[in-house]
Amino acid sequence: MELSVITIGNSRGIRLSKSILEKYSISDKIELVLEQGYMILKPKPEPRKGWEDAFKQMHERGDDTLLIRDLLEDETFVD
Repeated sequence: MELSVITIGNSRGIRLSKSILEKYSISDKIELVLEQGYMILKPKPEPRKGWEDAFKQMHERGDDTLLIRDLLEDETFVD
């Protein structure tokens, strides 16, 4: 695929079509790998993607109890 290099402010860049962004799951950030004369663009994974849904499912199953007992509830604090 051939792309044009365009001016973006004082820099230069390439424009990726919506279909490419969707096909390769590219959202806000990418990883650029420079290797043996090539530039490789890779989607940057979202580190905690899916955690919210997983926690909701755990809660619905009642599987979200603390594994370690909360020790502070048994202690008395003095000024």
